[in-house]
Amino acid sequence: MRRRRWPRVLAVVLVLVVVAAVGAYWYARPLLRTGTGYAAHNACALEFVAGRQAPETDLPPNPLVPYLSTSVDGGAKRASTSIKGLLAGQEAAWAPETGCTVGGAPEVATPGPAPAAAGSNPFAEASSTEDPEVARLIATAFGDELGDVERERLGTRAVVVVRDGAIVGERYADGFTQDTPQLGWSMTKSVTNLLTGRLVLDGTVKLNDDHLRPEWTDDRAKITVDQLLRMTGGLAWDETYDLGTPITQMLYGERDMAGFVASQELAHAPGTHQQYSSGSTTLLCSVLGAKATSRLAAAQVFAPLGLSSAVLETDGVGTPVCSSYLWATPRDWAALGQLALQDGVWDGQRLLPEGWMAASTRVTPVATTEEKGYAAGWWSNTDADGSLVEPTLTPDTYSMQGHDGQRVYVVPSKKLVVVRLGFSPEMSGEDPAVAPLVAALSR
Repeated sequence: MRRRRWPRVLAVVLVLVVVAAVGAYWYARPLLRTGTGYAAHNACALEFVAGRQAPETDLPPNPLVPYLSTSVDGGAKRASTSIKGLLAGQEAAWAPETGCTVGGAPEVATPGPAPAAAGSNPFAEASSTEDPEVARLIATAFGDELGDVERERLGTRAVVVVRDGAIVGERYADGFTQDTPQLGWSMTKSVTNLLTGRLVLDGTVKLNDDHLRPEWTDDRAKITVDQLLRMTGGLAWDETYDLGTPITQMLYGERDMAGFVASQELAHAPGTHQQYSSGSTTLLCSVLGAKATSRLAAAQVFAPLGLSSAVLETDGVGTPVCSSYLWATPRDWAALGQLALQDGVWDGQRLLPEGWMAASTRVTPVATTEEKGYAAGWWSNTDADGSLVEPTLTPDTYSMQGHDGQRVYVVPSKKLVVVRLGFSPEMSGEDPAVAPLVAALSR
């Protein structure tokens, strides 16, 4: 009798093991899908937006990397990633006007055709002036004096220096050129500020507009466009890239990213607390897109500036992912910085309201803040109390800043724009050798 019980016991144990394994997988699945979604989007965008075929070089080190299986279908313009070809599969699909979208092509087309880059971009074909001192400073930003390991950790891929409206120095890492689009990550938030300014100029949007979502019938209706720009809307949020957090769910688990953000409850009264939130900016772009009558970024900024390389990718319902997903060449990033430096005047045409950049880079005091120096989509070197965020830089310096060390610095008093692009995942919280470059160029 005892021998006959063993098969039953083993069967029960096996069932329990299987149930535990399935349960563990479903518990971990959101985190796993963050990894596979990131990798699928990365492979798709590098292949079809940037024209590069080395997606593994842009994957930050993490325990999942050895287990990821990624395939790219050049005919279907798709990339797929899973864990060993079996678990937590994600795909990203490319379209010429919307870039790569996690989960497949957008279900809702963005309104209107993409306008041609009709504006004049003086940086597109410009020759770079050979300034030996600028070249020496750029070499330091590339880590020429460092050992191989430290230079790779620094990860600089492009530097462009513009002074008085002319390129006075630039350099690119092996495998990159002035024509290689690179992802700006959260620098896209600063471009969202420019999009907002364009719509404010033509009267389509006002900074104090509220009642931004029809389903907001509670105090969320008090949230304004300006508060979304300054990340003081008060919606509950967690920007930590971890299991089940709002940011990873938004980017890799939601087709309608703005709808997901709008569903969050208030954690603070609008206008009282500043918290960094990619959700805030993506939600804002859905508001702007609903008011615009044509392709939002392409019509409002890219075409007037002649930015032929710029691609702002969308979510599954066609909303631009304005928190994270603008690709452009280093010179086109420089043009965006130059537009800001010129307070929105480009080729003799005013594209932003007069004084827009001064207001956008002024930090507004709030009761509590988690972000020193954050203004309206731009990082200011002068905080609300007048103190300098980075003492080596001038008080009027402001910047775009993005994940993995993406930077565009603007110094109006020196008529200076400095672009630094790279891949620096191991330098989180550290300056990727660009602040000293800007400080030296500002002397």
